[in-house]
Amino acid sequence: MLIHAWISAFLKGLNNKQRREHYFTRDFIKLKQIPSWKEMAKSARVKQPEESLFPKDNHLNEKISLFRGDITKLEVDAIVNAANSSLLGGGGVDGCIHRAAGPLLKEECRTLSGCETGKAKISCGYRLPAKFVIHTVGPIAQGQPSAAQATELSDCYKNSLKLTIENKLRTVAFPCISTGVFGYPNDAAAEVVLNTLRKWLEENKEKVDRLIICVFLEKDDEIYKEKLPRFFPVDASGVLPSRL
Repeated sequence: MLIHAWISAFLKGLNNKQRREHYFTRDFIKLKQIPSWKEMAKSARVKQPEESLFPKDNHLNEKISLFRGDITKLEVDAIVNAANSSLLGGGGVDGCIHRAAGPLLKEECRTLSGCETGKAKISCGYRLPAKFVIHTVGPIAQGQPSAAQATELSDCYKNSLKLTIENKLRTVAFPCISTGVFGYPNDAAAEVVLNTLRKWLEENKEKVDRLIICVFLEKDDEIYKEKLPRFFPVDASGVLPSRL
């Protein structure tokens, strides 16, 4: 048996407390430290637009979170890696995840035979607080994305969630796929992401406990806080009206 397969099997046999001894970091972040969108909207007093794209659903608002920080420190079932087609590491979040997980992640990824744009593959998380890494390859956009590129970006999230369900995982965190060196405009990407996650949750809300949108840049945090109320409306008492 290859060493990465042996270590992967060993880690899968441990509970969370036991796995923590093998994390690359001591300041990991537990799920309970990440507020749901329902909780965040009440405390952050975000702006609720007069018109939203979907009806209010408090149950769905408990299933999604916006978190700004380091995705490699999240103690969840899986984090999603914005990978390149080789799956062997690169820059940005891809490089961060590989460094945090350790060299065995690359060794396992060598056995996955790459990944096509819009598709996703899963591996062990190794030294990450996340049990698994779901690798997906986003579209490379130059300027305004095409309809085909928007579909490919949506497919990244759909196929990652498909693996989430197939592997009986309940919590998963997504980075901002394709918005870095791949050039997908941040604002346009957020529209695709929120529309995809909202529609998916409407059909699968009992299959997961939390979907976390993990952003690193302040501008992405602001974009999602502005757009989330349109896709996941909240109680009017918890927000400021957009006209103020």
